[in-house]
Amino acid sequence: MANMLIPVEERHLTPEQVDHLDRRRRRGQALLVIGFQALIIATIVTLWAGQDLAYSPGWAHPMAYWDGFLFLASLICFIVGIQQRRGSNEFFSY
Repeated sequence: MANMLIPVEERHLTPEQVDHLDRRRRRGQALLVIGFQALIIATIVTLWAGQDLAYSPGWAHPMAYWDGFLFLASLICFIVGIQQRRGSNEFFSY
């Protein structure tokens, strides 16, 4: 009997295609982990970015720029990671 948990389009893949699919899903899981870690660091850096915005003159706010970059990188890692993991019915891949 066929495994009904596997999507229909994945039931007749060759071993090379299955290997490629597993690598894509593992890469997606890694990107989700990186995105979550970047979000944690960006949240912590927000304290210094607020101080930088309050006390630095003019447009010289390197911590604020770095904090914005971290939030953007986290968002991109989340979006790409979710796209790469699509079709997976496991919570963890390991």
